[in-house]
Amino acid sequence: MQVADGTAAQEETVTAVTAVTPRHRERRRGLSQVLAAVVRAATSRSDGGEVRLAFQEALKDVMGMQTVTLRDTASRWPSDAAAPGTEAVAFEVPSASAAHRGILEATFVRHGRRGDWDFQLLGQAAQLGSMVLEMERSRAQPGRIASTLPTRATRDGAAPLIGATPTMAALRSRVERVAATDFTVLLEGESGVGKELVARQIHELSRRRQGPFVAINCAALVETLLEAELFGIEERTATGVRGRRGKFEHADGGTLFLDEVSDLSLTAQAKLLRAIQDLAVERVGATGVQRVDIRIVAATNRSLAEMVERKLFRADLFYRLGGVDIRVPPLRERRIDVAELADYFLHRLRHVRALRLSDAAREALMLYDWPGNVRELERIIERAVALAQSDVIELDDLPSAVRGDFTEVLMPSLRGRDTMRAWGSRYARLVLDRTGGNKREASRVLGISYHTLNSYLRFPLRQQNASAAACPDDGDLDVDDERDAGEHEMLAEPVGIAP
Repeated sequence: MQVADGTAAQEETVTAVTAVTPRHRERRRGLSQVLAAVVRAATSRSDGGEVRLAFQEALKDVMGMQTVTLRDTASRWPSDAAAPGTEAVAFEVPSASAAHRGILEATFVRHGRRGDWDFQLLGQAAQLGSMVLEMERSRAQPGRIASTLPTRATRDGAAPLIGATPTMAALRSRVERVAATDFTVLLEGESGVGKELVARQIHELSRRRQGPFVAINCAALVETLLEAELFGIEERTATGVRGRRGKFEHADGGTLFLDEVSDLSLTAQAKLLRAIQDLAVERVGATGVQRVDIRIVAATNRSLAEMVERKLFRADLFYRLGGVDIRVPPLRERRIDVAELADYFLHRLRHVRALRLSDAAREALMLYDWPGNVRELERIIERAVALAQSDVIELDDLPSAVRGDFTEVLMPSLRGRDTMRAWGSRYARLVLDRTGGNKREASRVLGISYHTLNSYLRFPLRQQNASAAACPDDGDLDVDDERDAGEHEMLAEPVGIAP
């Protein structure tokens, strides 16, 4: 193989290898076709490796070469030797740094006639190859150029950590402290609490915020493709396989988020352990490792400590991931934040419909247990926005599961225009049902006397509105009962469903 360095070297190569051939009209647009292919690959959100492959394929087609290879001089894979009956030529690809220079190599049939125009085009393509290699380096290591960029003033549109409860204040404080380090973080919490949102907040508050945030759903990884997906695969490893970077390399200079890491098999855990421990990966088909500069954030909806005891999770990987733990609380532990979250989702959907919550709907949302946590709340707000019949989300606009006992107690009274005594009677009957018909226990829960409970149970629920509006006989309640509880005091007590 001959390497042409500068104009003189290129002329020597041309003289030694080829005879002069006339320029062909279709080749006059060759360089512009190669440039167009590079632009298409770059604007299609492909990574740097895809852009390089597009450059090589376009140049090979334009020149009619057997092979075209663009690579770094420091690449682990040297070019293949020229096959019998073929000739090879190489051009140096310039770079501002001597350590980042590249090589553009091409092979063609030995007896084919190549003119000076072919080699002029290859020399110009080498200049374009410099841009392609620099693009690949920049995309592979965004942290390398992060220091030259201004700090972003806005976030990526992810929802902030909303909540005014002490629990959320403590969570935000812990996230800020952890973000100032590069330590591996383990997030624990139920499904739907927002673990990925917390991971993004850690990334956004860290020094790596200019780098990529790469999320991996470990539950969706196919066992046979795990290594290629995480660590990448080399070019020409198998027939028809294109080389590509894995998730670890994509996250270089940023944060790698391993979601639902507890769903990994024991075999996959063993493969992941070495990469996390050494922060180095070996592509499938490679002969060496490549170090990566990443921060690991893992998340799980199950207790890894319990899984270790049951031999379902490797202890060494658990100790590698654990240590800096953050627990993300479920929504039922911070009910006061439900109303604020609901208002946030309504504000985010205002471009669809501008709605607001009625007081009854807001109260029902705060009483619900939210087994699906914040994710479930977001979907229910979306449902209400789509189906609400007015610009106010009423209780009837919420799913029956969310309305639950709140509707069972309140809605019949609202529809029937019941008095406070009728509403109190409904509530007393519900509490009695919850206590298994035990009147003494129901009286204790309600905070009234046994006789006062009986008076409310005797109140006819299906009484007409006119007669319901009239106050019952004072004889229904004895004086001692009224002094113990009092009609107004007793009616003011029940603000929710008794447990």
